[in-house]
Amino acid sequence: MAKIDGLNQKILQELSRDGRLPNTELADRVGLSPSACLRRVQELERQGVIKGYRAVLDPVALGKGFVAYVTVGLSDHTTAAQEGFERSVALYDEVRECHNITGTVEYLLRVEAEDLIAYKRFHTDKLGTLPQVHQIVTHVVMGSPKDERA
Repeated sequence: MAKIDGLNQKILQELSRDGRLPNTELADRVGLSPSACLRRVQELERQGVIKGYRAVLDPVALGKGFVAYVTVGLSDHTTAAQEGFERSVALYDEVRECHNITGTVEYLLRVEAEDLIAYKRFHTDKLGTLPQVHQIVTHVVMGSPKDERA
């Protein structure tokens, strides 16, 4: 387990806001010399605390204006059923996130589609045809006043 002291926490906060922040500016913001800051960032990367850097894409600009969270209940609660379901949804471009969760259903998906018609095709022709699927409940995102995913 990585040591996350106050300085490392500040570094992580700044990098989560802007992963392209130059080291000199990051060092200035957290109150370290550039060399000390770079050593800490490299150590956080080495320890796996920082798993990578990526671009945050705007789904609307990419023509994916429909976003929904979808809960999926499986008809069979075996490891084989879960693995089969996970293999299938990994192939679907519409599924941006897949989480195995506790509660009355097994999975929570974040799905992006062009529009409601495209989502209906995904729901009917892909997700709804999987043999493991027993229940699908769709929660359409109407707005996201807070979204800290990177």
